Amino acid sequence: MSAAIIVLVVTFIVLLVLNVPVAFSMGIATVLALFTIGDMPALSAVARQMATGIESFSLLAIPFFILSGLFMGRGGIARRLIDFANVVVGRFTGGLAFVNILTCMLFGSISGSAAAAVSSVGGFMVPLMNKMGYHRDYNASISITAATTGLLIPPSNVMIVYSLATGGAVSIAAIFMAGILPGIMVGVGLMFVAGVIAGKRGYGKGEKFGLKVSLVRFVQALPAMFLIVIVLGGILGGIFTATEASAIAVVYAFILSVFFYREVKFRELPEIILQSAVTTAVVMMLVATSMAMSWVLARENVPQNASAALLGFTSSPWVLLLVINLILLAVGTFMDMTPAVLIFTPIFLPIVTKFGMDPLHFGIVMIMNLCIGLCTPPVGTCLFLGCGIAETTVTKVIRHILPFFVSMIVVLFICTYVPWFSTWLPGKLGLIGATP
Repeated sequence: MSAAIIVLVVTFIVLLVLNVPVAFSMGIATVLALFTIGDMPALSAVARQMATGIESFSLLAIPFFILSGLFMGRGGIARRLIDFANVVVGRFTGGLAFVNILTCMLFGSISGSAAAAVSSVGGFMVPLMNKMGYHRDYNASISITAATTGLLIPPSNVMIVYSLATGGAVSIAAIFMAGILPGIMVGVGLMFVAGVIAGKRGYGKGEKFGLKVSLVRFVQALPAMFLIVIVLGGILGGIFTATEASAIAVVYAFILSVFFYREVKFRELPEIILQSAVTTAVVMMLVATSMAMSWVLARENVPQNASAALLGFTSSPWVLLLVINLILLAVGTFMDMTPAVLIFTPIFLPIVTKFGMDPLHFGIVMIMNLCIGLCTPPVGTCLFLGCGIAETTVTKVIRHILPFFVSMIVVLFICTYVPWFSTWLPGKLGLIGATP
């Protein structure tokens, strides 16, 4: 390992321990690594790589999807999806847990944000479940883990970032489609665990609804769910690109929230737009510094050295995938998804492709690993949001969330070793090998 890489890794870890924001930690570590190399102006080189890193048409989709997600979060969408989910699964034993999970799947797929799902759905469902006698930490565990399904079920910002990190090897439309079955499998796995626990603890059955009420709630939720049809249908039908679809999603979410549901007032628009701009700036800063760090890693031959080390360690694809999963699970506990995808995709993708693994399949496996990291300490965003909403502590929640972790990891390994779940739908739609 070269001196530059040692400086980069040590500086990055020290800054993270000191609670420096991830983007700044990566940027500072990259600059110091280039100072160590000493054959070019470090500051200008990093600035150039950061600017080049975000110079991508595909990345324009991210601010639009963020803005549409904010409109959805403020526009009363979560409540209507909860009412609809209650009709579908609320009647079973521990029904409110199923309602929580299904709503997170639906809302997450619309907003593309796990944090938004925890805040919007968990903010309503956790107090309701508390009131109905469900254990507070169990309720928080469900909201925390179920929120991550929206990162697998499209549209998803992290999938756009992965498409960028592959350098065009995977199209946005293909990775969108690849995540649908694994996302549903994660949700079903969480429901299974929630149902078993609910049965053991004697949580009662939910309310049954008549045909009239069921139809009314379905109709009320239908406009929100139709956004998925517009986005995915338009992309798959070749009507517009993923970036254009994100802009259309903003217009549709605006009309739905302001004029149809009338939950967002015109006076709130500046605040929503400002919030979307701040969130976009954070994401783009992460992308820019991640790309600069990835450039230094590539310059110092880290991907090639890592490939040689792993290939020398084992010749078995099964063992290799196990090792990569363990590494990504560890990475997810201390690194945000965006920089993790941008840094580790160029390192691991060449290795797995040598073993015949489809880049599309690997993308889903990587995202599933990092989704679990959102629910784990020390920096799990969903974990801390969920604990705050439930008014409990991480220490108390961890014991209750472990069975849900087991479920997510089981689904992860099923999807890892059975690529059919990731590649079947894109293959049917002729998207494998398509360009972004």
